[in-house]
Amino acid sequence: MSFSMRRHHALVRASAAAVATVAILGLTPTTQAAGKSFGWKVNGRQTAIYLVGSVHMLSQDYYPLSAALEAAYKSSDLLVEEADLGEMLAPDAQMQFLTRSMLPADQSLDQLVSPATLALVNKHVESTGLPFEPLKRFKPWAIALTLMAMEWQKAGFDAELGLDKHFYDLAQTDGKKVQGLETVEYQISRFDGMTRDQQDRLLADTLKGFDTEMANVSKLADAWKAGDAPAVERVVLQDLRQDPQMYERLLVERNRNWLPKLEALLTGQRPALVVVGAAHLVGPDGLLALLKAKGFMVQQL
Repeated sequence: MSFSMRRHHALVRASAAAVATVAILGLTPTTQAAGKSFGWKVNGRQTAIYLVGSVHMLSQDYYPLSAALEAAYKSSDLLVEEADLGEMLAPDAQMQFLTRSMLPADQSLDQLVSPATLALVNKHVESTGLPFEPLKRFKPWAIALTLMAMEWQKAGFDAELGLDKHFYDLAQTDGKKVQGLETVEYQISRFDGMTRDQQDRLLADTLKGFDTEMANVSKLADAWKAGDAPAVERVVLQDLRQDPQMYERLLVERNRNWLPKLEALLTGQRPALVVVGAAHLVGPDGLLALLKAKGFMVQQL
């Protein structure tokens, strides 16, 4: 594997997808939600926003998008995403991610993870032919995201085709304003600030779940395309909820941070399209539930 700057840029944008995929265990067949997309119109007192759940890595098979999602984009003057992709594309942001991913010169992976987790890494390296020495220089969380993104890529999914990238490119072409709900630095901190035990667990769980998870990647994307929110919720939250600290750190805390920003958008003069990872919309702590609890009317597109 080449730890190129371009690869690391893709990993930052794919982090939510990686977290979601850690939870793909025993996925049941999805129920088609006829005529639905994975997007919602939220009506405020002055205007509306369109809240769309993204799969950060997709294949060409999931395009063209539904007419409802394309119409939501055309109706919006502002594109809001988890982070401004323009910031992510900047060389200094990519270098920041690479730097934060690496261990200090006096440390290596085998000193930080448990023997059981190291054995899982060795097994994966042997089965895939990846060089182990470069991996040893990276922190456990970075290796987890790297390996997960590689598996998605092997399954035919690409961050360049992710929904957030699709709408960002359209906004650039059309001259629409783009802004982020959080900074790249904050996104990196959600992983880099994990304790040693949390990083070990993230890496181990990622490696343990590969066989079953990757067999069901397309089923997750299919549930998303069908607008089947209950199925997506089962996939992305079932196992993550079993680790309350990780659930709080990666989803709940961020949703709470974003809520007042969404409320501010709902007092604006023109509609905005808000695109965030699908996992952030569903469940009792998801943005849809939080907005409904605030009294906003939410309607699926």
